Amino acid sequence: MQRCGLVVLMAWCLLGLAMPAAAETRTSSYPGTRPGLFMKVFGPAQPPYGFVRFCDAEPAHCHAAMLAQERFFASPERLSELDAVNRSVNASITPLTDEEIFGVAEFWTIPTTVGDCEDYVLLKRKILIDKGWPASALLITVVRDEAGDGHAVLTARTAQGDFVLDNKVAEVKLWHATPYDFVMRQSYVNPRVWVSLEERLIDSPLVMAGAPPKSD
Repeated sequence: MQRCGLVVLMAWCLLGLAMPAAAETRTSSYPGTRPGLFMKVFGPAQPPYGFVRFCDAEPAHCHAAMLAQERFFASPERLSELDAVNRSVNASITPLTDEEIFGVAEFWTIPTTVGDCEDYVLLKRKILIDKGWPASALLITVVRDEAGDGHAVLTARTAQGDFVLDNKVAEVKLWHATPYDFVMRQSYVNPRVWVSLEERLIDSPLVMAGAPPKSD
């Protein structure tokens, strides 16, 4: 079982959140899709502190220019890529906390051999973008896991639904088929902006622990 390090999501206020978040709430509908395939956005949220520092250090991974607003139509081959990348990265990265690796509570980076949950997400996102996936379809997402702890996953935003790539499990699932409560994620309009996935915005830092399950 892969685990995520203890990471405190310290809020970092950014200017200009409201406009991109409002744009995201006007998501196009797709005839023939079942209700619940797509996450609902409730408004702006404050991005994790570690994410802000990562973007400052690696701005190329947080570039907002020319992002597509329409959902990415994923062919069966593209959906298979999600599964292959999720399994490959989960197998290639040894799970360690940021305290164990860097001696600090929170440090986001693209891993090579070791990392915690958000590092898995960053690597999967990079690999899929290199394979031709649009950045607007690959959104870092924060959830509450089975124990109520914070955990980071990658959401693939497609016309077929919102799929979750998780370092805890090999299988890629639709978001509502996971055991998680979804808290916030990147905006597809601007990767530096985050939006809330719950009606009540979190009032305090969320601890990301990635504990094993008790029993998209």
